[in-house]
Amino acid sequence: MDPNIHAEAHNGQPAQKIRILDSTLREGEQHPGVSFTNKQRIQIAWELDSFGVDQIEISPVVSPDHREATRTIIGLGLEADIVSHGRALRQDVDVSIDCGAKWCAAYLGISEVHMADKLRITRDEAMERAVDTVQYAKSHGLKVRFTLEDGSRADPEFVRKMCVAIRDAGVDRISLPDTVGVMRPAGMARFVGMVRDTVDTPLDVHTHNDMGLALANSLAGVDAGADQIHTTIDGIGERTGIPSLAEAAVVIARLYKSPNRLKLYQLRDLSKHIEMYTGIPIPESKPVVGSSAYKHKAGTHLAAILRNPAAYEPVPPDVVGNRRTIVFGELSGKTGAGHLMSILGLDGSDQQARDVAAGLKRLRMGDLLEMPLPDSLVQRITPDE
Repeated sequence: MDPNIHAEAHNGQPAQKIRILDSTLREGEQHPGVSFTNKQRIQIAWELDSFGVDQIEISPVVSPDHREATRTIIGLGLEADIVSHGRALRQDVDVSIDCGAKWCAAYLGISEVHMADKLRITRDEAMERAVDTVQYAKSHGLKVRFTLEDGSRADPEFVRKMCVAIRDAGVDRISLPDTVGVMRPAGMARFVGMVRDTVDTPLDVHTHNDMGLALANSLAGVDAGADQIHTTIDGIGERTGIPSLAEAAVVIARLYKSPNRLKLYQLRDLSKHIEMYTGIPIPESKPVVGSSAYKHKAGTHLAAILRNPAAYEPVPPDVVGNRRTIVFGELSGKTGAGHLMSILGLDGSDQQARDVAAGLKRLRMGDLLEMPLPDSLVQRITPDE
C-alpha cells in the first residue's frame, strides 16, 4: 500500500491533495532547441501517465504534427486528463474540439505591458475575450482552465474582476502564473491568497525560474490555496523553465505527504529519456536525479553514510530511481580509506587506514575513484564512536 494514501498533516488533519500538471509537451517544447517527434510525444505522455501526474498539457494549435499527436494521446485513454492548450480565441477552442479534447486551456495576457504592447487591447476587450472564450468552450461541453498570463504583474483589482468574470462564465480552473519569474514566495502567497479570497474556483500555479524561485513560488502558492502546480521533466521550458517534475513530486509526496499515485522510482528514467530525446544533459548537481545527488565524498559524511545513509540522504536513492556512490580521494579520511581497503580485500588496522588516508592527502590528486555503495555494504565498516 502506498504510505502516502492515508497520510495526515502535522495538525492531525488529512493531508492536502496537491495535483501535478506536467507541461513537458507544451512548455517543455518551448525550450530552445527542443522539438519532439510525435512518437516521442506519445511515449512521454504514456510515461507521465504511468508515473502518476494528474494532467498532461499539449498545444495542438502549434502545428499539424502537434494536432495529430494531441488526437492520438487523447485516444490512448490515459488516466491523466489531457489538457489541450491554446489562446483565448474561439478558433483555438475549435482545434481542441476537433482533437476530441475534454479539457482545454486558454491563456490571455492581463498585465498592462501584455495588453498594451503585445495584444493591443483594452481592459474591457480583454475581459470580453476571456468571458467569450470560456462560455464558448463550455457551450461545447469542454472543461476549461483559464490562464491569467503575467497575472503576477497585473493590477490586483483587475485580476480580481477577471477572476469573478470567468468564474461566472463557468470556468473550471484558474491558472495564476508568475510569467517572468519575478515573484518572491511571500509575494506569490499574497497573489494566490488574494484570488482565493475572491473566488472559490480551483487554482493552478505556473511559475517561471528566471531567478531560481519557481519551485519555492509554486509551493508558496499551494500554501495560500492553490491545489495544482505545473512542472516539466527536468524543468525545461521557455528561457530557464519552470519547476522540475522530480523536485516537485518528491517535495509534495515526502514533505507535504500529499495522497497521490506518483511512482517516484521512475523519476531518474524520465529524466534520462528527456536527456536522450533533447540532447540536454542532466546537470550532475541537479536535485533528485543528478548523478551527484547521492554522491558522498567528505570523510565525516562517509563515516555517517556507512553507518546509516539517512544521516545525509533525506530520501533513499532507490525511491527515486537513483543510486548511492562514494568518492575516494584526499577528503576520504580514515573511514573512507578503511572502506576502500576492505573492498580491495585488505585487512588493515586503524593506524594503517590512517596512513592510507594521509597518503591520499599527500598525493593531492583530488578524487581518485567513485564506487556504488548499495545498502548491502552499509555498516560493512563501523565508524569509530
